[in-house]
Amino acid sequence: MLLNRLCSSQFRSSIIGLTNSLKSLSFPQTAQFSSKIASDSVAAAKDLSTDVSSNQKTIERVNQQLAAKEEGRLFAVVHLCGKQFKVTSGDIIVVEGGWPPDAGDKIRLDKVLAAGGKDFSLIGRPIVQKGLVNVQATVIEKTLSHTRTNFRMRKRKQYRRVNFHRNSNTMIRINSISIMGRVNEDLQPEPEIPRIF
Repeated sequence: MLLNRLCSSQFRSSIIGLTNSLKSLSFPQTAQFSSKIASDSVAAAKDLSTDVSSNQKTIERVNQQLAAKEEGRLFAVVHLCGKQFKVTSGDIIVVEGGWPPDAGDKIRLDKVLAAGGKDFSLIGRPIVQKGLVNVQATVIEKTLSHTRTNFRMRKRKQYRRVNFHRNSNTMIRINSISIMGRVNEDLQPEPEIPRIF
């Protein structure tokens, strides 16, 4: 029965009608159509030039704020031990898991994902330009977390297990956040410091 429908003249004529309607949808290349494309590309070029000039004005305004020290309280989003922390100066953060620095060590957090002040934000792709944002921190203490209980039981089987564990934690105080130099300019390369993490 299906084969009869496929071979019928109605089915064939409907397929031919569909293909003809699809052919009518194709756009012929005419002078009017190509002139519209050209006018659209000119308009896009004008928009791009105005975007570039407005971006330059914004960057210059941010650089003026930084030069006059009017940026307000700075914040930064740092990547540390696989996690991201939004910090400001004076914050204390807890890093879970083992971490090499000892208590009292002064460290600089290099992986800054974003930074900003009261009127602007600098977003990295994926991190902000190296050396532009300086985040200084001090390791306060290395401790163990509170005791966590892991209880497993299977009902009606006389199976009960209780385990306790404590994870190591590192408490870090953010001493200062500063933006060094000017935004969107090449910075002087810093001497390479041996990294321990």
